[in-house]
Amino acid sequence: MVKPITSMAEFNEVINGDKPVVIDFWATWCGPCKMISPVMDKISEKEEFAGVGFYKIDTDEQADISQELGISAMPTFMLFHKGNKIDEFKGAVPARLQKLVEDAAALTK
Repeated sequence: MVKPITSMAEFNEVINGDKPVVIDFWATWCGPCKMISPVMDKISEKEEFAGVGFYKIDTDEQADISQELGISAMPTFMLFHKGNKIDEFKGAVPARLQKLVEDAAALTK
């Protein structure tokens, strides 16, 4: 399940936890975001990724977070683990998202 992050405090709490997290930075007006969103939903439900946290941030509603991270294109996906940004990519590329999530899952082992 993909959970929305609705504040800077919640964002900091999520990225600083022990669990690796994949965050989708999106916008309501973004067509590619709408295309990739169901892909992330489906990946988040897979048993092999149970140790990974899945979140999304509406870049318009959470402009402070987007600005701090330098989000310049949507969708942007980022992988964080224990407060560190491990990886990121821009664009609605299902295979790249799958690889990012597999990398996140590898951090749980």
